[in-house]
Amino acid sequence: MSPESKVLPQHASVIVIGGGVMGCSTLYHLAREGVTDAVLIERNQITSGTTWHSAAQVRALRGTQNLTELIRYSISLYSELEQETGQSTGWINKGSLSIATNRDRLTHIRRQEALAHLFGVRAQSISAAEAKERWPLMNAEDVLGAVWSPDDGRVSPSDLCAALIKGAKSRGARIFENCAVTGIVTDDSKVIAVETDKGPVRCDAIALCTGLWSRKVAALAGVKAPVWPCEHFYLLTKGIPGIEGNLATLSDHDSHLYIRDDSGGLLVGCFEPLGKPIDPEVLGEDFSFQLLPEDWDHFEPMMLNALHRLPVLESAEVKMLLNGPESFTPDGSFMLGEAAETRGLFLGCGMNSVGVATGGGAGMALAHCIVRGYTPGDLHEVDPKRFPACFNSAKALSERVPEVLGEHYAITFPGRQPSSARNLRTSPLHDKWLAANAAFGQFFGWERPLYFGQSENAQLTFSKPAWFEQVRHEVDQCHQGAGIFDQSTFGKIQVQGPDAENFLNRLCANDMARPVGRAIYTSMLNERGGFESDLTALRLDDECYRLYVGSASVKRDMAWLVRHRQDGERIDFKDETEDYAVIGLMGPDARRIVEEVGANELGDLAYFQHGESLIRGSPVRGVRLSYVGEAGWEITCQAQDAGKIYDAMYDAGARPCGLYAQTSMRIEKRFLSYGHDLDSDVTPLQVGLGFAIDWNKNFIGRSALMREKDKGIVGCIVTILLDDNDAVPLGNEPVYINGTAVGKTTSAAYGYRINRPIAIAYLKLNQSEIGTDWVEVDIARKMFRGRLILGAAFDPKGTRMRSIAGK
Repeated sequence: MSPESKVLPQHASVIVIGGGVMGCSTLYHLAREGVTDAVLIERNQITSGTTWHSAAQVRALRGTQNLTELIRYSISLYSELEQETGQSTGWINKGSLSIATNRDRLTHIRRQEALAHLFGVRAQSISAAEAKERWPLMNAEDVLGAVWSPDDGRVSPSDLCAALIKGAKSRGARIFENCAVTGIVTDDSKVIAVETDKGPVRCDAIALCTGLWSRKVAALAGVKAPVWPCEHFYLLTKGIPGIEGNLATLSDHDSHLYIRDDSGGLLVGCFEPLGKPIDPEVLGEDFSFQLLPEDWDHFEPMMLNALHRLPVLESAEVKMLLNGPESFTPDGSFMLGEAAETRGLFLGCGMNSVGVATGGGAGMALAHCIVRGYTPGDLHEVDPKRFPACFNSAKALSERVPEVLGEHYAITFPGRQPSSARNLRTSPLHDKWLAANAAFGQFFGWERPLYFGQSENAQLTFSKPAWFEQVRHEVDQCHQGAGIFDQSTFGKIQVQGPDAENFLNRLCANDMARPVGRAIYTSMLNERGGFESDLTALRLDDECYRLYVGSASVKRDMAWLVRHRQDGERIDFKDETEDYAVIGLMGPDARRIVEEVGANELGDLAYFQHGESLIRGSPVRGVRLSYVGEAGWEITCQAQDAGKIYDAMYDAGARPCGLYAQTSMRIEKRFLSYGHDLDSDVTPLQVGLGFAIDWNKNFIGRSALMREKDKGIVGCIVTILLDDNDAVPLGNEPVYINGTAVGKTTSAAYGYRINRPIAIAYLKLNQSEIGTDWVEVDIARKMFRGRLILGAAFDPKGTRMRSIAGK
């Protein structure tokens, strides 16, 4: 390093904090984006935290197209960096082999294979015998089948970072090692400088890529980053006869193992069923190129699994049991994007042991987000704003991350829920649901009733679930009588001030200048015309609206609103989520019940109108709308009044219904859900929501939608009714027409009112291009025939089904 480069600049457009693979990749891509004055600050040395001891597997397939594309980008980058920089990355492309030793795992890997075909990733099912041929050292007696992925590989993490740094420097970026960040300076919730032990540096943005220490460093800027370390183990052996050259990575996830060659021996790593958390304070700030003590007692069950799979280990000489800490988040996905609390603070951390695999693409995406203001594709699964504040406590994290590590290789059964760090947030009706024997799921920290009358410890399966008939009972209750749905966890944002109407008209696609007393369904779009949110707004008075948003969306939506407030706009925002309960009363008996409980005023409301009344002496505000295709009201009340209002409804004959019943019914009615059917890559015109657009005003995204109309809309939402009543679609299954993949299911369930499995699907076609009423849905590599229809499969007010041919 030249003497000049040791002097910190007074200003840098972007400061990257942290010199692991994520920080190095972000710096490299910032420089490629033209941010040539970007600097990276590392308190020790490059790769000295987690990156240097990574097993560095690179497996392309992930659960979504965009996350998969990040790793495919990584693979491309890692194989090309040497040509660009002259520095080898150690990229070895020998593929990966995933084996299954039980039927559920076989279904799991075949579902993954199905997605691989949709995403353009090479993968194929092979027999146990062929798997044995590809991995001769493996004991395959209990193997039922496998999936072979030829494009996967691995890399040398230290060499990779050296290549990234070399490429960044060649474009003007600078690196400062042995420089500790001591503070982050903000002004009006916007980063303006970084303080270090070598002096301050002013900046416009910060990329926080500090791995194990991200929670502590983020707190310097007032940001909550729920990241916590766990110990991670892998065994290294000395040379073993029969290992020549490089082998594919062997994934024995039923045994919690990953296995590959290493310097003529074997590397056997694990994600054991329950990990060992470690407080970052115990590691200390000088934890650099260090490891934790070996723990053979903890590793012993995994060692026994390894001996079963690889008998050759019985005579192998152990080199070491490596124990290196890695960082995990509460849901097992990393964080990438701008923080909610502080503008200009971008997180790229909590990599959950996929840092090297994802790092190339994730660094590219983070740089793209910093420079352009958005990621190159929808990545809501890794948006830092998906976590509520309750997950940021040391107690919650130290309870949750051992389970997250243990679930790293778990089968993705439908209905799987975490068992740790529960009851962090409970609705005002939680005690009622406990008394009704509810099985709960956790969403944005909230406990929500999934269904009633059975234990939540029901055995999970890819077949019809244990709660199937109970959910049918709840749907029937709502369809034939009246159901009570707890919607209290919906985010509620008050928007108030003289400029509220103009502000919301600019941000929302629909007409927000409706009279007081109206409910308005609308979207908030980005400049590209994609959904940032879909919501229902109640106009409470001339200067006040209440926005009802998704349970997991409130933090993101609040940040979107705040960041689009212009200087001088007289408007305030308040998160009222925990102040109010919302009770959905739905079904043919709903009108009788509101009258019986004394809320006659609600019966006078037309659809999408709201008004006030009293139930058992407590004020309520009811809005006439439904998310389940049965007539009813969503009734808002003070949180402390929810119990007696529920009791009044129950005494009048209404009964509780859970989230699974609600989901089944909303899919039948083809009501779309953000995060499933809608995201920031999808536009209202593609999904049939043009009716909720007011073209007679300017709003964010309008220009993009106008271009889309002129160019021609590509993509549509359809409903699929499956012929086979035993089919169990879950969502995220490829859809084929005449042997060609044309899209995927986005939401799926059993439709109890129509008595068949049903899915909503997004097709990459115009409706006019479909040309058939029939498709096939690939469920774990088995094709199920389904009929395409437009509109809702169930509509109590009109024709229930309309085929493509009948359009």
